[in-house]
Amino acid sequence: MTDLPEDGDRGVAPPIALYSILGFWFFYALLVSLRAAIVGFESQGEMAVRRIIVTVIGIIVTWILYLALRRFDAKPLSIRIVAAFSLAAPFALAMAAANYYIFNVYDPGNFISEGEMIKMTKEQGYLLVSIVEDALSRYFFLAAWAGLYLALSYASEAHRTERRAARLEKAAQQAELRSLRYQVNPHFLFNTLNSLSTLVMRNRPDEAEQMIMSLSNFYRTSLTGDPLDDVPLEEEVHLQKLYLDIEAVRFPDRLHTVIDIPPALMSACVPGLILQPLVENAIKYGVSRTSSPVEIRITAREDGGLMHIAVTDDGDNPPSLSDSGSGIGLANVRDRLTARFGESGRIAYGPREGDGFSVLLTLPIIRRGC
Repeated sequence: MTDLPEDGDRGVAPPIALYSILGFWFFYALLVSLRAAIVGFESQGEMAVRRIIVTVIGIIVTWILYLALRRFDAKPLSIRIVAAFSLAAPFALAMAAANYYIFNVYDPGNFISEGEMIKMTKEQGYLLVSIVEDALSRYFFLAAWAGLYLALSYASEAHRTERRAARLEKAAQQAELRSLRYQVNPHFLFNTLNSLSTLVMRNRPDEAEQMIMSLSNFYRTSLTGDPLDDVPLEEEVHLQKLYLDIEAVRFPDRLHTVIDIPPALMSACVPGLILQPLVENAIKYGVSRTSSPVEIRITAREDGGLMHIAVTDDGDNPPSLSDSGSGIGLANVRDRLTARFGESGRIAYGPREGDGFSVLLTLPIIRRGC
């Protein structure tokens, strides 16, 4: 099971933050270089070298700003906004001071005229004013990156919330499928044990032994797989044959079974035990309520990417609205089809023309993954 992200996983991942920082400063260096070329400043080569140094310092300063903003990732959005635009100010001042030093203090060379040198020497406030003016423009630059960081952080949080919701939805669906699958087994076991009890009380040990062996084979086969997994239709039909073998011990003269499924559909995937309630209802309402022979048919056909599986019987006492057990079984099948296939999984049922009852399942044909 995948754990939900902790607070340390919030915000923008370091690689994404680094790419955004490099992109911002590359764009800055490009604009400043174009401006210098258009204006025609002297010593373009020397300025380019110092501009690269300032750009590298800017990348480092912005990365430190990123690390500082990361400490507020778990805070409410309003606090993160205030922190982003507040922290941008001292970092902008630091950048302006570094830029002033690189271009005006460290080996000024041809960058500063003699008049400006005299002014810098005489006026004590010139240095501070120059740095503050440059810091204002750099503040907007860093604030723009901080705004981008907040946008990326919000997008990352929204994506993480979507992933968490998807995981929770998947977990809920899996729990629902397990619940629906396990509702089948106790119901069937209850009916089978009742039949076995009847055989024992009637002193029919051979038939009781045969039923126990068939029951053992049925559960060994049906419980080996995960309830969430689909199974090939061939395996599902084999399970129903085992079940019908159990019931044939109770109704040796009344129960007749016909299975008519094209070999091409035997590899198609179906939810495990999806036919069990249908066959069980056919036995309960079609066979056990009459003394005449009853034929149970399991058929399947393909139609435009869909598979139609029918379970029918020709008993003369089909289930009615008062038969709540039949309704629970059919509702179980309907819910499982909906949970697994959505609107593509459907069930239709009702009395047949003449005698008997028919249930038709419609589901997509899937031949891989089961």
